[in-house]
Amino acid sequence: MKRSEVDRTKISPMMKQYLEIKEKYEDTIIFFRLGDFYEMFFEDAMTASHELELTLTGKNCGLEERVPMCGIPYHAYKSYLDKLIEKGYKVAICEQMTDPKLTKGMVERDVIQVVTKGTRLDDAIDSRDFNYVGSIYDFEYCYGISYIDVSTGYVYGLVIDHEEEKLTKEIINRNIKEIIVNDKIDRNIVNQFREQYNLLVTFRETFYEGEDYQYIYQEIKDVRLSTTVKFLLQYLLDTKKGDLSHLQKLELVDENEHLLFDVHTKKNLELVETIRNHDRQYSLLWLLDKTKTAMGSRYLKANIESPLTEKKEILRRYDIIEKLLTEFIKKEELKEEFNKVYDLERLSSRISYGNLNARDLLQLKNSLSALPTIHAILEEIGYDKNVEVLEELYQLLEKSINEDAPVTVREGSLIKPGYHSELDELKNIRKNSKDFILQIENDEKERTGIKNLKVGFNKVFGYYIEVSKGSIPLIKEEFGYDRKQTLANCERFITPLLKEKEDIILGAEEKIIELEYQLFMQIRGIAKGYIGRLQQISKVLAEVDMMLSLATVAEENNYIRPTLTEERVIQIKEGRHPVVEKVSKKDYVPNDISMGKDTNILLITGPNMAGKSTYMRQLAIIIIMAQIGSFVPCKSCVIPIFDKIFTRIGASDDLVSGESTFMVEMKEANIAVSEATEHSLILFDELGRGTATYDGMSLAQAILEYIHDKIKAKTLFSTHYHELTSLASDLSNLRNVHVSAMEEQGKITFLHKVKNGAVDKSYGIHVASLAKLPTSLIERANEILSVYEQKGTKQQTFTQTSLFLDFDSKETSSENEIVQKINEINPLEMTPIEALNFLYEITKEIKNEKK
Repeated sequence: MKRSEVDRTKISPMMKQYLEIKEKYEDTIIFFRLGDFYEMFFEDAMTASHELELTLTGKNCGLEERVPMCGIPYHAYKSYLDKLIEKGYKVAICEQMTDPKLTKGMVERDVIQVVTKGTRLDDAIDSRDFNYVGSIYDFEYCYGISYIDVSTGYVYGLVIDHEEEKLTKEIINRNIKEIIVNDKIDRNIVNQFREQYNLLVTFRETFYEGEDYQYIYQEIKDVRLSTTVKFLLQYLLDTKKGDLSHLQKLELVDENEHLLFDVHTKKNLELVETIRNHDRQYSLLWLLDKTKTAMGSRYLKANIESPLTEKKEILRRYDIIEKLLTEFIKKEELKEEFNKVYDLERLSSRISYGNLNARDLLQLKNSLSALPTIHAILEEIGYDKNVEVLEELYQLLEKSINEDAPVTVREGSLIKPGYHSELDELKNIRKNSKDFILQIENDEKERTGIKNLKVGFNKVFGYYIEVSKGSIPLIKEEFGYDRKQTLANCERFITPLLKEKEDIILGAEEKIIELEYQLFMQIRGIAKGYIGRLQQISKVLAEVDMMLSLATVAEENNYIRPTLTEERVIQIKEGRHPVVEKVSKKDYVPNDISMGKDTNILLITGPNMAGKSTYMRQLAIIIIMAQIGSFVPCKSCVIPIFDKIFTRIGASDDLVSGESTFMVEMKEANIAVSEATEHSLILFDELGRGTATYDGMSLAQAILEYIHDKIKAKTLFSTHYHELTSLASDLSNLRNVHVSAMEEQGKITFLHKVKNGAVDKSYGIHVASLAKLPTSLIERANEILSVYEQKGTKQQTFTQTSLFLDFDSKETSSENEIVQKINEINPLEMTPIEALNFLYEITKEIKNEKK
């Protein structure tokens, strides 16, 4: 049965209430609180039962047919919620707003929050990463983008041109988990976000028009940005339904202040996760992250994904690392203090929103306890940012919150003795009354002579006197025992005195729990007044934590301080790839990277597996590390500040969009040649290999010439087209280098050393041998290669005069079709599997001819 099929004149009051609430939240699954369960009905029940593997049952609600229903225990709902959110659903939590015990008639219910992937405030989100929800407002001539991390309060915004490709790149690069869009946006973009990138997209048309949150955008003069932020803000208020005053002022995103690269470059360089396992381990972030706090880890990740271009700030960070390495004792003391610091950013958000518990306040107290020492050390080493010490807040939490407080705030045991006199008095009453209960038990044993008599308690009968069956005859009428319950082996009684004390004890218990809750809320309210100051402290602590991490990594791995130059030169001595060096079981072979004012392009040749890609990535990673303010892995380093990095490393089809390797190559090459400047870095690894040999070679040369003549960006271009090396004679700013290998007795040894000059020999068959292809196949491949080389069919070298080259080979007379086929192939261009297939076909034809 569906909701649309329901006759509302016949349904029960509870189901009518559910349907009225559901109409307000059509695109969500509603967890509808009924007693100790959250229940789902109709389509929600069918979806949830499937996704959560729950039993689908039915519920009577006044209709002839039972409506579909499934349920989960309210105290264990979180794991079910996590699964639905991860699968891309929205979940509305509908709670009982009044106490069923005190309510006559229907219990009032309402949605207290809508949980979505981008708006979570609980522990389910990754503590080491930001969790952004964003909005795209299509103004038809441009796009306004804003994005907010509700868990930390950071708010960002920018306006971009009305270009779909740029819009997609911005959203994906910023790792936004959920998007709000207005109705004018192209549906193809929405479908792309949903289908290709698995983003939750919601259409909205409402704006925030209140006053409480105007501080977020009131200083912004661009009405497009304020419109976009108000658009997103209303969605957050509608979903979170709580106090979001921890949200900070809007920060404008200025791309000129950061080294730019797209999601492909981030992936190719394995900056925050590896390509193979999509795992943090063995990425650059994994290597550099020695932070002690979640705040520091998030800040480091944000810097790796968006390095700086402002020279003054980069040099400031170098100075800090240098100081920390000099003051190594202070550095270790700081690290020790940071072990006490919890996630102040997210604690602040929980204080504001109101979903914190006593243990959160204890974490806040422990964090505050470290601030005086951190403040003192930072002053001693001359750190240029101040950490405020909130002594009064620390003292409040120290005096008030019980160290053994429970997770929930409605169980009592939240407040320490001595903080509140009335609470202490109630606790004394409770304690003395319980002592009096024990005294009653002893007195009754003596009065009745029943030695096994005991006083017990349960929630149904309260306090009672329990007497075993064998001792029942000893009970006399004058004892005043009133029988309350008969069990198999005993009977339970009450007395007027026992009931009197029970009322005192239980009354005190209820008052204690209620008073402790009120006091807790008062303390939370006081802490809420410190949120702005806590957020400022958090920003400084996050930076200090990151700098401590970078100093630690520099010390452990022998990194050096880079020199930033205004000239367009790169002089790196004995550079290393930091991650490969760290995980490699063999001794790492360092390499120089030298590109003077007159060298813009290094054309890199050499065999597969020799280290060309590592050499290229190594340069990009050194630059990124330098521009986040880190020391770098080399003996010496002189580099300029770069504005953008473009990479095309590795070849793979884009199966989702149905694009071939070559199309992906050309698209990424187009982005580079369209957007790069002379201050950019371009890394192209074997560009053009995704198409036919001559096409690929021609395109590779044309791209090299275009970069050389028009863009003048620093470029590393690796290739297997050895013919391209002759370009060095025509392109004055191109220089050949090669990764060396040594061949002895038919075996190849990779030296991983980059040397000047070009190589004109390929080692494809040697690599195939290392891959353990059959010996007979390798021998046959070498025979074919010898025939090919003796026939003199090597391609002519390129000149810059024309892309249309004379590749016509001399006519040869073939003895048969098999020889002709051998003449037509080029083993240098073949992959091992192509060579294997070719040999198989040739062998098959020879055998057929012999028959």
